[in-house]
Amino acid sequence: MSDKILLLPDNIANQIAAGEVIQRPASAVKELLENAVDAGATAIQLIVVDAGKTLLQVIDNGSGMSETDARMCFERHATSKIRNIDDLFHIHTMGFRGEALASIAAVAQVALKTKRPEDETGTYIEVENSTVVTQEPAASPNGTSIAMKNLFFNVPARRNFLKSNAAEMRHIVEEFTRVTMAFPYILFTLTSNGQQVMHLEPGSLKQRIVQLLGNSYNAKMVSVAEQTDYMNIHGFTGKPETAKKTRGDQYFFVNNRFIKSAYLNHAVMSAYQELLPADSFPMYVLFIDLDPTQVDVNVHPTKQEIKFEDEKIVYAFVQAAVKHALAQFSITPTLDFDLDASIQQLPSVSQPFTSDQQQQASGSSLYQGFTQKHQAHFIEKPSGQELKSWRDFYEPLPREEALFDYEKTAQQQHLVIQNKRNRFEVDGDTELTQVLNTYIIMPADKSFLLINQQAAHERVLYTQMKEAAAGAPVTIQKSMFPVTLELSPSDAVLLGELLPDLLMLGYEIEPFGKNSFVVQGTPADLEDTDEKHLIDFTLEQYKHFSSDIRVSNREKLIRSLARQRAVKNGNRLTEREMRQLVTDLFQCEPFNTAPDGNPTYLEFKQDQIEKMFGR
Repeated sequence: MSDKILLLPDNIANQIAAGEVIQRPASAVKELLENAVDAGATAIQLIVVDAGKTLLQVIDNGSGMSETDARMCFERHATSKIRNIDDLFHIHTMGFRGEALASIAAVAQVALKTKRPEDETGTYIEVENSTVVTQEPAASPNGTSIAMKNLFFNVPARRNFLKSNAAEMRHIVEEFTRVTMAFPYILFTLTSNGQQVMHLEPGSLKQRIVQLLGNSYNAKMVSVAEQTDYMNIHGFTGKPETAKKTRGDQYFFVNNRFIKSAYLNHAVMSAYQELLPADSFPMYVLFIDLDPTQVDVNVHPTKQEIKFEDEKIVYAFVQAAVKHALAQFSITPTLDFDLDASIQQLPSVSQPFTSDQQQQASGSSLYQGFTQKHQAHFIEKPSGQELKSWRDFYEPLPREEALFDYEKTAQQQHLVIQNKRNRFEVDGDTELTQVLNTYIIMPADKSFLLINQQAAHERVLYTQMKEAAAGAPVTIQKSMFPVTLELSPSDAVLLGELLPDLLMLGYEIEPFGKNSFVVQGTPADLEDTDEKHLIDFTLEQYKHFSSDIRVSNREKLIRSLARQRAVKNGNRLTEREMRQLVTDLFQCEPFNTAPDGNPTYLEFKQDQIEKMFGR
């Protein structure tokens, strides 16, 4: 019997390795930009065509390579960063594995032109499918230019996996942002399809953050700076009013390397615990500098996951640094320990504590709970019969009352829904009452409904926009004074991707130069609103829904717009507005849930309420 185990050819082995390192054009952007930084470049250009599918090129003015190094760099595990095993534990460079260029050459057509300052001529090399097809001397400026053409030309399945150009461009901008933020002293430019998207002049970290994330953060950031013998922390964190509904503007860097760490993110969130609601996330750009021997970056090929030797102490330092920064700039609430003079005049302070009062206090259950053993968690047995029906209240409803019984046929389910719709029909005699400026109480047959006005309006708007997207576009009201929007580069790319669907839904928005847009029209039924706030909120909600890969882009956009336009809890409604909202709700299909799956109303039946009162 012949042997079965064979050594794979280099081109096949490289393609297998490339699957981990180069997942999409943005992966190559990260690797090439990091190589340019490691080469000591002071100016780096990124050029993309068709979101990197046709061309992705990085040009730098770094140290360049010799003729031998230029050819060797495409070999697997060829690196200038490591000489022995000890070097793996003292890594100061961005790259070190020696896999990036070999992986890129395995799945794309690569052209490299490089020259060192001390050489008279440079070197030009073409590589295709891991094979060098051309190598010759060439005139070249100092530094390196590497062009990656026709990504995944030899892996059709992987190429078909790529998303739309707009979606891939968003990923490229994301990786570009992470690298450029870590090196604010380097000039970076990004050009897409012949148009310059970003031009980032060298400057301070704060200037780079504002260039990348938008001018809205300019006066709303707090400086973080703590130095210890073990580690240093510096950067910026946003004031509470800048918090958003998504985690987009959150960046951690360890020794200038962008990382993802839910553990350290929790440390920052805990510092904001008393300042933000649970569903809001602060902006932060934090850099942690510590001895490379205390951290392992060789965990994953993307180098975005790392391990700390003592992660608990890093957590504590991060939390303390952010808390200290917020307190130093009077962001966190403070306690006033000065006793108010009026408190001294209260009877409990000024009057004597008589013996009768002492005896009465010592006989109370509260006093015994604090002074006697085994009483701290003791609960007295209720003497009355007020809770005698608690078991009945929690008994499950009869099966025929369930809204969706999956054992029933679709026709039976439809009848159940129709019966509920008939029971909840709103007529001229139906009395509607708003409570807490949030809920609408509506009487029904032997029950009443408690309707959440925001959830109900979201369902109504969602249904209307779904119908508009499937049929005729929404009527557009032209703006008398068009509003100009200035967005961050990443949000500008996202909005550009959504423009066709927004137009279908009644929002006429046109590009207006670099990262700017003009709102020419809005839906005719939309009342006067702040277009800037509307777009910002919609983009944030869109990014919030983007974690669900099962939902289409149009679906995410409709959900986002429905949430943005819905009447918010806490708003007072007139009798007419309540009646219209409830009428529209029960015309929807389904009407019992909002687009996010939460209920639009709760029904309280008479027999259930009577059981609660022990009747």
